[in-house]
Amino acid sequence: MIAKIDISSDEYKSELEKTVKFSDKVNEQFGYVYNPDPEINESVQMGLTRNKMIYGKRFCPCFMVIGETKEEQKEADNRICPCKPAIEKEIPEQGSCHCGIFCTPEYVAQHKQEEVIDKVTHTHSRGLTKEECEILLKKEQLDGDELEALLEAKNLDFINFTLVDVREWMEWQQMRIVGTDALVPTTSFYEALSQIEDKKFEPIIVYCLTGSRSNYCMNAMKQMGYAQVSNLTYGIVSFHGDKESGA
Repeated sequence: MIAKIDISSDEYKSELEKTVKFSDKVNEQFGYVYNPDPEINESVQMGLTRNKMIYGKRFCPCFMVIGETKEEQKEADNRICPCKPAIEKEIPEQGSCHCGIFCTPEYVAQHKQEEVIDKVTHTHSRGLTKEECEILLKKEQLDGDELEALLEAKNLDFINFTLVDVREWMEWQQMRIVGTDALVPTTSFYEALSQIEDKKFEPIIVYCLTGSRSNYCMNAMKQMGYAQVSNLTYGIVSFHGDKESGA
């Protein structure tokens, strides 16, 4: 049976107010801050309130509550906010809990920087700073505008990275991105990779036609110990910057 809670009821409003005070105290106790997206915070607080009204405990709203009785729920070790995995692992390692409501100040600061970078790269309002380039290069997936901005910054010596085409030689000859440093065809990937083995601990961006082959190669490189590899998500077809052809 679906539990139906009237969010306009006085009971719900009163419990929601208690939940907001509860999450305020969690932030204060652990030195966390709220997610910069207020919709995430509101959604999680509503979920915590719902679970408190149904189960009597603020179970994490991002996971199913297992068990019909209190004893079964305790035995199932359901997450109760603020949950142990979030405090001990998720927030220290990722900057936010699984649900996203509790964050470190550093995570929020970086999130704000990323929003600025996103606006700059997609509106072309200005060039990227060195710090913004370094943040952008840490992304696993890049779009065409972001790669174009990074190539511009590379030409200005703000940043350095290796751009790798993982398509085949005939595709590379027909059309490639200006600034491509190496051709490492997927069909001879492990053999051809030796030409950039000395770049193992430097930023590398890989691309193919649509992003599928290069995503596969990116994951393979990471398993081989390449420290910082990014993929052009939608491939060369999404890149509107300078291209060239020929041997």
